[in-house]
Amino acid sequence: MDLVLIRLLFVALLSAVCFFLHPFGLNGPLSAAVGAVGAGAVIVFELRVRALSLRRLIGAVAGSVLGIFGAALFCMVLRSALEPGPTSAVLQIFVLLLMSYVGLLVGTSKGELLNPALLGNLFSSERQQKRSAKLLDTSVIIDGRIADIAEAGFIDGAMVIPEFVLRELQVVADSTDGSKRQRGRRGLDMLQRMQSNARLQVQIVPDDFPSIREVDLKLLELAKKWDAKVVTNDFNLNKVAQLHHVEVLNINDLANALKPVVLPGEHMNVVILKEGKEYNQGVGYLDDGTMVVVDHARKMIGKPVEISVTSVLQTASGKMIFGKMDENGRNGDAPRPTPMELTH
Repeated sequence: MDLVLIRLLFVALLSAVCFFLHPFGLNGPLSAAVGAVGAGAVIVFELRVRALSLRRLIGAVAGSVLGIFGAALFCMVLRSALEPGPTSAVLQIFVLLLMSYVGLLVGTSKGELLNPALLGNLFSSERQQKRSAKLLDTSVIIDGRIADIAEAGFIDGAMVIPEFVLRELQVVADSTDGSKRQRGRRGLDMLQRMQSNARLQVQIVPDDFPSIREVDLKLLELAKKWDAKVVTNDFNLNKVAQLHHVEVLNINDLANALKPVVLPGEHMNVVILKEGKEYNQGVGYLDDGTMVVVDHARKMIGKPVEISVTSVLQTASGKMIFGKMDENGRNGDAPRPTPMELTH
């Protein structure tokens, strides 16, 4: 909106200057119209230049400068070879326009071959900062574990929160649904906690893509623009990011990777909390949330038991551990009493 106002002000000023100065001997209204047309042409040129990539822009500038330099040399030859007059002036102007035009087009077309990194750290440092940035989505902010991971020093570079993610988080915090409102406020608290930590780099950037409505797609577009990574715990966003060839750091994958390795035959203690799906099964959970399914443990609900691990199953939602115990609640691998011991 600010750019639109600046452009309108530019058109108005140039029209007013032409209206009062009467260029080319034109009357006031016609001069103002010429000024408005000239300002419009400048704005169109500005929009085209903004659409160019950095490499093409550098190529266009370099090509134009070389073209003007070459035209100056030609003009020196023409001035010495021809008599001063209209013909010599027209030829010099023609050569200047021709060389500038050719240099501009060739420089623009060959600009993609340039490597800005060769020009020094002027462009590479900013690009490197963006590449090392981690873009946070709404779900991972609400989850909160990213704050612990960052404070432990496992996140390098800046953690970037686009304003459209912040707006979505605010909408969740203002929801009429109590559960959503609580989750949104938790996310805002996590952001405040990370910002208050002097060791962490937390940035809020205004980059947006108005033509895209979905927040997740906006985030992926920003990641492609910056060549940065997205941090999330959203399974669907993870899949969509893979289709867009965007690198993702999934907090759930990290949590699964950090779970203790459990091998068949190991012993562990677990509290049976509920019955399982199959007959006579009991289900408990480890401290990290891993589900443990125990055979012959239905009657032990609410009690701690010692089990022997029989197998470990890796699923999309995490690990499942299967174990066994005897009917007396002992370890499944514990030796059974002999008939002699039973008689005593």
